[in-house]
Amino acid sequence: MSVRKAQAQWKGTLKDGKGTMNFSNYSGPYTFASRFEEGDGTNPEELVGAAIAGCFSMFLSGLISKEKFSPDRIETNATVHLDKDDTGPKITTIELNTEVKCDGISKDKFNELAAEAKQKCPISRLYGGTEIKLKASLV
Repeated sequence: MSVRKAQAQWKGTLKDGKGTMNFSNYSGPYTFASRFEEGDGTNPEELVGAAIAGCFSMFLSGLISKEKFSPDRIETNATVHLDKDDTGPKITTIELNTEVKCDGISKDKFNELAAEAKQKCPISRLYGGTEIKLKASLV
């Protein structure tokens, strides 16, 4: 299978420092404020959200396609909750909200495949200790 790479650099102290994350065609800044407050830039949790939303959508498309249906559109939004426990900051919950337009598929089959995609997409499996909630709508 494939191997992908990303790079991050951080300069300075936790609160006053600045960082840059780079991968493929993306390069963007991140700071303490963009991660733990409301500041400009991205943060690792947004990238986790983008990763799981993209992975889930593709995996669900594959499952639907195996059932001989052709999805017109799969749109997934992810909300990543950063909290903390005894050891520090921790992603505690990821909420996936997906809307799918796919003619011919039954609601029961769709719900079955959405639940399977939530359990089996590689990024979901990576975050096995994190609660992942799913709200799936067939539109």
